[in-house]
Amino acid sequence: MKPRSVAFDLFGEYLRYRGGEARLCDIVALLAPFGVGASTARVVMLRLRKEGWFDTRPGVDGREVIYALNERSWGLLNEGRERIFADPRAEWDGWWHMVIYYVPESARASREELRKELAWLGFGPLAAATWASPHDRLASVEEKFALSPDVRLDLLRAQSKGLSWDRDIAERCWDLHSLNEDYLAFLTQYRAELPRYRDGRVPPLEALVTRTELLQEWRRFPFRDPGLPVELLPAHWHGHDAYDLFLEAIECLRPGAEQAIIEVTGRTRERDVDDDNIGSSP
Repeated sequence: MKPRSVAFDLFGEYLRYRGGEARLCDIVALLAPFGVGASTARVVMLRLRKEGWFDTRPGVDGREVIYALNERSWGLLNEGRERIFADPRAEWDGWWHMVIYYVPESARASREELRKELAWLGFGPLAAATWASPHDRLASVEEKFALSPDVRLDLLRAQSKGLSWDRDIAERCWDLHSLNEDYLAFLTQYRAELPRYRDGRVPPLEALVTRTELLQEWRRFPFRDPGLPVELLPAHWHGHDAYDLFLEAIECLRPGAEQAIIEVTGRTRERDVDDDNIGSSP
């Protein structure tokens, strides 16, 4: 797991509910169970601040920096949470939502950014510059790229001649066979551990690390799975069972992970008190 993605998960899953901010020493301590050294953790947080993801201010005693979520990072976390936890079993009205784009060769970075965003929003490539989705997220695409000088968009809705055509579109836009195999692998990996999670037999630090690994493992799926309606899915689809297991495992591990957050941040405060007592000793 990359340190910066772990830092975002710590804020997105736990620290957002503790005021959306944390002392740098607490962040460093929370990253340690993930194998991130103190110097690396400090460099990562500094880079995230320079990239505009966090605001900082001095602590009460002036000795420690406090990192706080800002409007940009709140937006990222909220959008990500919506996609990751969205139930894929949605009804469909039969309409496809299409994005046709033009980006000049000189703006390859803009093209890659657009494609990545389209995949995240649940669009798939029907043709080279034509992407389709069964979900109406055209407004999100327009909002993100309306001001981009390199991107020209045509947004439209369309219906096919019937269900067989719709299934063909789905198979052309997404590699459903490979995706289904990966869902089965996810089920196989975590199903064996579910009894431990249910019984609460996972120590707090292990629960924190495992829960974060689970989140990051699952986060890969929304880029590949648009949440197709049932009528467009292949037979023996494992995605829904995988989603149910993911939700249960995440909830079972939550108490232990939250306890780890309390214990780790509590230890840093105990050290602060000890340091203050030593400093005030005659």
